[in-house]
Amino acid sequence: MKIFTIGVYGSSEDEFYGKLIDNHIDLFCDIRQRRGVRGSKYAFVNSNYLQKKLCELGINYLYEKRLAPTKEIREMQWAEDKEEHQTKKTRETLGRSFCHGYEKLILETVDLDDLLSTMKSKDAKNVVFFCLESRPEACHRSLLAKRMSDLYYLEVINL
Repeated sequence: MKIFTIGVYGSSEDEFYGKLIDNHIDLFCDIRQRRGVRGSKYAFVNSNYLQKKLCELGINYLYEKRLAPTKEIREMQWAEDKEEHQTKKTRETLGRSFCHGYEKLILETVDLDDLLSTMKSKDAKNVVFFCLESRPEACHRSLLAKRMSDLYYLEVINL
């Protein structure tokens, strides 16, 4: 099994779904807190449209809200963003407090063995963790992917 990560910011609909197809993704794991995006530019990743499109492409969908950062953790990042005069869309890396909070409150409490079992039960060979940020280093999906790689010796590829 391989782990991929993908964000949507900066991608068109064709580019986004093309990456999934080109990399033979068979399980799409949505790890966002909320499954909608404001505005029309990225409407193609709003939950209903996304799930319908993935179904058409033969890609299984899994929503794992338990892997999304809590409001408390997100507020840590917002404070660091404000201090650095950056926005979510321009952020290049996660802040130290966000990383610590995500590791302690999410990665150390969620049963990742259960997640792996769920992915295996769907016969997944190529799993993608999805959130919004274009850069994996600026998103919690990179922390999750690294933990899964460290625990289960899975290759991680950022799309």
